[in-house]
Amino acid sequence: MYTQVIKAHNEKPFHFTKIEKASNLVKAYNPICGDRFEFFIDIDLIRIKGIHFHGFGCAISKASASVLAQSLEGKNIEEAILTCSNFLKFLNKELKLDELILPQEFLAFAGVYDFPERYDCATLSWKEVKVFLESIESK
Repeated sequence: MYTQVIKAHNEKPFHFTKIEKASNLVKAYNPICGDRFEFFIDIDLIRIKGIHFHGFGCAISKASASVLAQSLEGKNIEEAILTCSNFLKFLNKELKLDELILPQEFLAFAGVYDFPERYDCATLSWKEVKVFLESIESK
């Protein structure tokens, strides 16, 4: 389950720092296991200029939050929502590997298929950030 990608993102997560002056704050919390992250997101009209996060959780949830931040930074809102959707569909087995090209980092979480109790760990941040982005897009 703990691939090199997950280990690397857990040990040295991408943009793992609080940005108090960020224009948007998104909280992701799982009361069952205690995973808790905050995302500090700066958006300029349609593009994610910066995305940082901070918090705590298991290696899978922390690595997943790191991959999310790395995957979404620089994308426009529509692309970011699609990226979140593709990650969630991949973990829901709604997309087969041959249906689209997925970033290598996404494939590292395929182990969730064999450990369904880790599904919420891998998807927590993606679900919350996607809901936030969809609320911005609908404005």
